[in-house]
Amino acid sequence: MQRKTNRERTETTRARLLEAGRALFVSKGYADTGTPEIVATADLTRGALYHHFPDKQALFAAVVETEAAAVAAEIEQAVPMTLDAVSALLTGGEAYLSVMQQQGRARLLLLDGPSVLGRARMDEIDDAHGNRTLREGLEAAMNAGALKPLPLDALTVALGAMFDRAVLALIDGGDLRDQMAVLGAVIKGLQK
Repeated sequence: MQRKTNRERTETTRARLLEAGRALFVSKGYADTGTPEIVATADLTRGALYHHFPDKQALFAAVVETEAAAVAAEIEQAVPMTLDAVSALLTGGEAYLSVMQQQGRARLLLLDGPSVLGRARMDEIDDAHGNRTLREGLEAAMNAGALKPLPLDALTVALGAMFDRAVLALIDGGDLRDQMAVLGAVIKGLQK
């Protein structure tokens, strides 16, 4: 049996902490999750936790960042490169609504994330992941002449907020078809 390298052990420990943290943050919320519970769930020591993360908030930020990256990757995977720019926006938007319904994602990214990390930090995370995919789609559509030329940053923020509110409506029992009908009408209304 080959022994793991230090890097492999580090990656394994970090992954266990992220997994345990995610599970507890989703089931109990950030405020009701303690570090002793995180390390017990990960079957690690507090020393291992503090070796990788200075505090619980840093672990939470890493969980949120990991989750946001997974959402962006799933959106990108759902949108075929062969679609025209507007169809890609619509398909990506529907993919976002779908992947955000995974257990705990809305809580992590839309509710607890802003409250624990602050709006500015969440904006940085969004800009690197979910809003990045939206921005790229809007920019591609404008460059293709499919959408009216509008201020890209403002448009990304406004549409991103609409998509986030649609996710929260879905979590509260809303209908996906209704949400996509409205979001689709808004996007189509931006066409030239």
